[in-house]
Amino acid sequence: MPGRAIENTYVEVQTLRVARYSSGESIAIACDVSGAEGAPRVILLHGGGQTRHSWSTTARSLAANGYRVYNFDARGHGESDWSAAGAYSLRDRVDDLEKIVELERGTFVLVGASLGGATALCALAQGVRPAGVVLVDIVPEPEQEGIAKITDFMGAHSNGFANLSEAADAVAAYNPSRLRPTDPSGLMRNLRRREDGRLYWHWDPKILSDGAKGHHAEVQTAAEIFAKETPCPIALVRGLKSDVVSDEGVTRFRALIPDLEVFDVGGAGHMVAGDNNDAFEAAVLSFLARHLQV
Repeated sequence: MPGRAIENTYVEVQTLRVARYSSGESIAIACDVSGAEGAPRVILLHGGGQTRHSWSTTARSLAANGYRVYNFDARGHGESDWSAAGAYSLRDRVDDLEKIVELERGTFVLVGASLGGATALCALAQGVRPAGVVLVDIVPEPEQEGIAKITDFMGAHSNGFANLSEAADAVAAYNPSRLRPTDPSGLMRNLRRREDGRLYWHWDPKILSDGAKGHHAEVQTAAEIFAKETPCPIALVRGLKSDVVSDEGVTRFRALIPDLEVFDVGGAGHMVAGDNNDAFEAAVLSFLARHLQV
């Protein structure tokens, strides 16, 4: 079993621009790669409205524990290209994931949070075959109030922010249980200053026009498809304070996947890794040790 990551271990990170051509346009995906070449891979898929930097600590820890880590910005997020055609379906996202998978041969595990987890589930239904999947606070039937809270946050502040303090206030209002940072400069990884001098979240507003309800139907259908064969072990890491994953949602998922592994993280909401990173990493490392041997 891999050992606990050393907190200050230096891990070299190589950033790639991965070209994709889909839906009639070229989309470049920004991807950080770390860890030893040839090691079993862990592919990280962040949630909607986030960037790959939400996984930075996790990626460093996984690489220090002997894994090869691929951590990429979803299309329309961070430093990956935005789609002029508004091509943000889960099918488009699975196509991007397949391109990342093809960068190296060998076994891999997918770790997906929220939208990233939904992408991983659809990938299973479409024939992608990892050694395992870790879903981070997402199930095929999530709580609609929790989903609405996320999409409302992403759709708000269309006029941007005058400064970092205003952006930090918006994050604190969304997640009041997390301490507001004394230094909000880390938020600049998720913000961009435009010509008007204001700061805007670095995701394409067209992402929301695709409609979350359509995504949910796709994920539920995908779950029913892969449940017939259960192609790989699946784990759910959920925050016990989450408003997205309920006990009922877990029960319904287990009805489809009886062998579903569930890790409950106390003190964490939907943003599990950010709320209780130590417990989150322990759950992921435990799963990897059993299904993706170094």
